[in-house]
Amino acid sequence: MDLLLAGKRIVVVGGSAGIGRAAARQLATEGARVAIVARGRERAEAAAAELADAGAAEAIVVTADVGRPGEAERAVSTAADRLGGLDGIAVTTGLLGHEPIEVGDDRWDEVFHDVLLGTVRSVQSALPHLRRGGGTIVTTAAYSIRAPEIARLPYASLKSGVATFTKGIAKAYGSAGIRANCVCPGAIETEAMARLRARIAEERGIPVEGALERVMTEEWNLDIALGRPGRPAEVGELIAFLLSPRAGYLTGALVNIDGGTDF
Repeated sequence: MDLLLAGKRIVVVGGSAGIGRAAARQLATEGARVAIVARGRERAEAAAAELADAGAAEAIVVTADVGRPGEAERAVSTAADRLGGLDGIAVTTGLLGHEPIEVGDDRWDEVFHDVLLGTVRSVQSALPHLRRGGGTIVTTAAYSIRAPEIARLPYASLKSGVATFTKGIAKAYGSAGIRANCVCPGAIETEAMARLRARIAEERGIPVEGALERVMTEEWNLDIALGRPGRPAEVGELIAFLLSPRAGYLTGALVNIDGGTDF
């Protein structure tokens, strides 16, 4: 199905790796013009080259840490200038906080800036551009906001804030033609998870195939209907759809993509 994204100008914050990179790649295959915002230039440049090969009408890189004051505004403004405007933004950053509640205030503050403020600042920076002609926003929370665990409470707490923030944006800016939706991934086999799979297999002397699934079931107590972790591309395809005109009446939604995790 053609997502009608050809020529659309979209920023992907966190687009150099994992789910963000997969989303940027899917947008590229649809012929979108994509700006990757990421901390590291080398990996972002590699991702941009990949997008060009995948069919992106344009692929540019802007380096920034959106968790720091002023960086998101600069990055989004730069991207909009270089793309000639903005039709959508996907924010896929915010990975800190996978630790117990007992961490100190400094760490909570760090997670707050990375997980919540990074998203808030990126969306705030995009809104003036999107209001000129309508546009789309996709943020990323996590399935665990519905079943927070004490072992990862900072992460889940701030991702819950992302979900609430996104719903508020959808309500406040719908009359301006802006849609905002929040994707809630479950266990997704990004690069880090793939490395964990290999390490588990090596340490325990078990086949790589099935090693991660075994730990997810027996130790992490994840009861997943599909019996496997998700693939970044599967989440990327969902993000691209939500950014597209094909999702034209969908806004304010929290969309689980977790393989049917029981929680």
